[in-house]
Amino acid sequence: MKLRVLLRLVRIQRTLVRHGLTDFTAGTPLYRPLQLLRLLSPWTWLQRDSQGSRGARLRLALEELGPVFVKFGQAVSTRRDLLPPDIADELVKLQDAVPPFDGAVAQQLVVDALAKPLAEVFSQFDVTPLAAASIAQVHVATLLDGSEVVVKVLRPGMRERIGQDLEVMYALAGLVDRWSTEGRRLRPLDVVREYERTILDELDLLREAANATQLKRNFEGSSLLHVPVVHWPLCRDNVMVMERIRGIQIGEVARLRELGTDMRKLSESGVAIFFTQVFRHNFFHADMHPGNIFVLADDPANPRYAAVDFGIIGTLDPRDRNYLAENFLAVFRRDYRKVATLHIESGWVPATARVDEMESAIRTICEPIFDKPLKDISFGVVLLRLFEALRRFDGRIQPQLILLQKTLFNIEGLGRQLYPDLDIWKTANPILVEWMREQRHPVAVAKRLWKHMPDVLGALEGLPAALRYAVESRSKPQFSPDARQQAIEPARARRDGAALVSASVTLLAGIIGIGLDLPLALGWILGAGGGVWLLREAFKPR
Repeated sequence: MKLRVLLRLVRIQRTLVRHGLTDFTAGTPLYRPLQLLRLLSPWTWLQRDSQGSRGARLRLALEELGPVFVKFGQAVSTRRDLLPPDIADELVKLQDAVPPFDGAVAQQLVVDALAKPLAEVFSQFDVTPLAAASIAQVHVATLLDGSEVVVKVLRPGMRERIGQDLEVMYALAGLVDRWSTEGRRLRPLDVVREYERTILDELDLLREAANATQLKRNFEGSSLLHVPVVHWPLCRDNVMVMERIRGIQIGEVARLRELGTDMRKLSESGVAIFFTQVFRHNFFHADMHPGNIFVLADDPANPRYAAVDFGIIGTLDPRDRNYLAENFLAVFRRDYRKVATLHIESGWVPATARVDEMESAIRTICEPIFDKPLKDISFGVVLLRLFEALRRFDGRIQPQLILLQKTLFNIEGLGRQLYPDLDIWKTANPILVEWMREQRHPVAVAKRLWKHMPDVLGALEGLPAALRYAVESRSKPQFSPDARQQAIEPARARRDGAALVSASVTLLAGIIGIGLDLPLALGWILGAGGGVWLLREAFKPR
């Protein structure tokens, strides 16, 4: 282990000692080697009884340790069902109450980034930040045309600090991967790589501006979600300027109720937004903690969401997205064999696993869940239980699904905070069913194939030569005690090859016809003609 990594671990331990939090780590295997150091440390000897509740001390420690740890606190703060109330109440403050840096420094960073005085861009710039987060902070400003905007400025020195903590995370992940069989199954190095990609993306505000623009385009004309306008000429990699949102933070539940907001509709809209982003758009806001979500309650009966902070955006591989949707539907239909089969087909479980044993294990885990009303069933818990059931079959955590799982937990936590009787399945099921129906419709399949038609046609051009080679190879005399079998083998090979080409090309041309909106019969005619041509090319004398 590198010296600087070891020193960082010591500093982490020192922070925990100073805030009286060593009980949180004393029993973990990775910190056992540091226990002797802790006992010999003068910080431990001189430690006084820490002031404040354990939740407050934990929050202060996370703030002191830096952005990586603050983001961890933000992620778990929305799961009040998983945390003691005193800790949850304090961690919520990490969402928008991180200590700011000097506003004058922020002003200078904006001047340097835009390469012009503030007066040439803004008629007013508030030095006092509107909000401060772990990565950046936001200032209110007014453009020369009178438009009210917010200016997001990256904290100075962020890349260096995050780089140091990522190095520590890699070192710890390496130790887990090397020494812990159980930990290795969690693929710690892959998880850290995925987290590294995510948090480094957050450091590029041009990428965030592009994410906001795409999300706004996806919800153009929607009554569910408002995304602020980005002022592109004023955006740089460390500065971003966008429309100011005036709304009520989603965490201010009491105020929303005072205004007469339809809380049931608001919570169901949040679930609908999430599943629409994941399955229909394949582009989802993956940092949906309460500090980033506002409610536009001008019409309390029809409240709308407004989102900010687009640094973390998730996407899924089309295969993973399809398997995920099918898994959800199969689980809630209690089709456990389908769930087992899907996990093998997707590669989430090795192909050597026995489907019947997996089916039994999944049933054992999931059946107790369904003793509850559907409104009390958590999608996030279902995913965790599935993973737990598949541990014995060498099921592996999929790093590409980590953002989705985190966001799903956030959404469920927020939804039930707004409306405790929220039936997530009732809201999500129609979206999933409709999306699956659209994906399997012949026209949708044909359009996807048509999109890849240049590649298909390129491969098709080489088919005659490849087929001729395959048939001729199969027609070569081979040792056999049956002379008659040797005699008929070439003819059988040509017949099979001809049938394969004819059927394949006819089907392909039929699909092309559908993609071009041609009558189906005409497509088959074109296919037959193409098949005849290919057969002639494959078998004509050379």
